[in-house]
Amino acid sequence: MNPLKKLNDFGQSVYMDEIKRSMMHDGFLKTLIERDGLRGVTSNPAIFEKAIAQSSDYEEAIAELAAKGKSTAEIYEDIVVKDIQDAADLFRNLYDSNDGRYGYVSLEVAPDLANDTEGTVKEARHLWKRLARPNTFIKVPGTEAGLPAISTLIGEGINVNVTLLFGLERYRDVAWAYVEGLEKADAAGKNLNRIASVASFFLSRIDVMLDPMFDDIATKGNNAAKNLKGKVAIANAKMAYQIYKEVFGSERWQALAKKGARVQRLLWASTGTKNPDYNDVMYVETLIGQDTVNTMPTPTLDAFRDHGNVADTIEDNLDSAREVLTEVAKLGITMDEITQTLEDEGVDKFIKPFNSLMKTLESARAKAAA
Repeated sequence: MNPLKKLNDFGQSVYMDEIKRSMMHDGFLKTLIERDGLRGVTSNPAIFEKAIAQSSDYEEAIAELAAKGKSTAEIYEDIVVKDIQDAADLFRNLYDSNDGRYGYVSLEVAPDLANDTEGTVKEARHLWKRLARPNTFIKVPGTEAGLPAISTLIGEGINVNVTLLFGLERYRDVAWAYVEGLEKADAAGKNLNRIASVASFFLSRIDVMLDPMFDDIATKGNNAAKNLKGKVAIANAKMAYQIYKEVFGSERWQALAKKGARVQRLLWASTGTKNPDYNDVMYVETLIGQDTVNTMPTPTLDAFRDHGNVADTIEDNLDSAREVLTEVAKLGITMDEITQTLEDEGVDKFIKPFNSLMKTLESARAKAAA
């Protein structure tokens, strides 16, 4: 059996971390849904920058919108909304036939709103209304400013994909913000079983940051540091799943579950292996479990389809995972500082391609208008 499709049998949904207009119209996305059991798509400003600025797929659409007198910001929004809608429509049968559990496509608010609660809420409401699809997520960064935005949006019945999560305590706060939002929705008389959310917990970026630090420590005489290379992200994720079980096993949660509320699933993001010396599917094979999602770039999808091993692994080696994080602390590395740095860098890594894309669109708009 196709290993990607088999993941569904273990309670894990497979998403693709990529989107471009051609894949909705050449049958590529439809094939992934039918052949691989794909259950969703995630996008971000960097993905759209690559799709729009580095292909000719959008030249005609940009020219048409420019001819209508649209601004650069309006052109961007029209393009990405159309792509998300088209992708969501391809997943609509899956969504409808599974009572709204699967088939979601994500669109992120502007990255420069990451530390602006009111701006995030305003844009999320606007995008949700424009998309007009029940099987979409509005992506909201899991920053400190994002927490009240999450509870507000969930309270209004807007589906949220909380992104850029690295730290365990921040993830805990996000999970409780979702619970708080559902309590608001319940008080407002909304149908809880149609409100959906995922919490996107990032993986490879943690190892990319820490591995050189371990090498440096090893050169100073502590060779044991090298044994931690490539292990911290997975250990961190396994601990996040334990927090997930704590929050969604609580009495506070059970009161909502009895009214039809659904858990906020953990979504493993940044799952493409950056170090060629590592197993190319290690961020998939080690984190398979109930009520999880793994969003993979196309090379990782292809690799797992080819040689992925499927088993319920999310709670394997928990003692070892705890020991890894303990050893990191013994080296004088503070994970809270590391994850905050990664969060800050993550915001910046989305702002830069977004600004680059807007410049590209402005140039194309001016050319088309002329």
